Amino acid sequence: MSKPKVVILGAGYGGLVTAIRLQKLIKADEVAVTLVNKHDYHYMTTHLHMPAAGTDHHENARVDIKDLIDERKIHFIKATVQQIVPEEKKVVLVDEVLTYDYLVVGLGSETETFGIPGLREYAMTINSINSVRFIRQHTQYMFAKYKLDSKHKEYLTIVVGGAGFTGTEFVGELADRIPDLCQMFDVDPSLVQIINIEASPTALPPGLPNDLVEYGMDVMRRKGVQYKLSTAIKACEPGGVLLGDGQFIPAGTVIWSGGVRRNSLLQDAGFHVQRGRVKVDDYLRSLQFPDVFITGDCSIVMSPEGTPYPANAQIAVQQGYNTAKNLLYSLSGKPLRPFAYDYKGTVASLGRGEAIGILKVKKVKGRLAAFLKKIIDARYLFLIGGIPLIFKKMIFKQKQATRKRHVRN
Repeated sequence: MSKPKVVILGAGYGGLVTAIRLQKLIKADEVAVTLVNKHDYHYMTTHLHMPAAGTDHHENARVDIKDLIDERKIHFIKATVQQIVPEEKKVVLVDEVLTYDYLVVGLGSETETFGIPGLREYAMTINSINSVRFIRQHTQYMFAKYKLDSKHKEYLTIVVGGAGFTGTEFVGELADRIPDLCQMFDVDPSLVQIINIEASPTALPPGLPNDLVEYGMDVMRRKGVQYKLSTAIKACEPGGVLLGDGQFIPAGTVIWSGGVRRNSLLQDAGFHVQRGRVKVDDYLRSLQFPDVFITGDCSIVMSPEGTPYPANAQIAVQQGYNTAKNLLYSLSGKPLRPFAYDYKGTVASLGRGEAIGILKVKKVKGRLAAFLKKIIDARYLFLIGGIPLIFKKMIFKQKQATRKRHVRN
């Protein structure tokens, strides 16, 4: 009798946690589990803002998948998914076709430009390891370019479209990075502009109390960040952005963090989607195909109030735990366990030593919030890799800090 086949698409938060939890629950040779991801590493999207700004190394935002999985229980394939065919229970990769008994889709999101002309061509996005390396190098390049031609002060203007979670955390880190860049390239700090543009009337992640939002914006303004709220970007051009009110802001660097949409493969496969996301049942299964579990950015999970929960790392991790158990229950014919989201709060970094957030209902800000943010990041590393992974990251950071001290001296 052949072993049941489980295929997991995507090693983001939902897919990776599903795989890691599943391998803890199964015996070797009990289930044929295949994990497919286009990179041979998992990257933490909640950490990407730091290497993008240049305040941390990109290696701290990623973990090799082979370091996390037990290859006796999980077969890893580095490949890009071309097509999902749920009617035939198969997944088409570049070089092969996989069949499955149960499928887990956790393919993550794609950039949403809302049809704004020029964004895809002229703006950068914080959505992968390669993208943040490019942003860091481009920002340094613009400082160097200004030194070669100081008539173009717009080279030192950085526009960030979107003041939600990603935009806020990136701007906070970038503001901390600017003094180092100015010293490195002998640039007058007063010439550098960071402009955060947001279409809604408020900055910072939605759902935070007004007093925390005001605190956060005050911190950012003291760092030199300029806000343009209730202002839409009408177009992005090679030399800057055109706003909805007709104003053109010349800029050497434009970063777009104004929105994401979920993976288009699901819509192409015939799943019923809303902006690329699939509404799931109480057990995180597709309503059309009960042998397909949907996690992370790709899923729509409804709250008791009848509104969808926001897609974030916290809910994706919890979905991974639930999906792993329900896969085992499905294979053994046991009743499935409904998914119940346990909201633990949210913390947004504002740069070095500053953050704001809510833990359940308790407000936190300043250094305490920044410390809690580090605890949250460490906890996730522990969940996927245990103490050895935490030590590995700590040692790497110590080596980086030592290298920086040698460079300065």
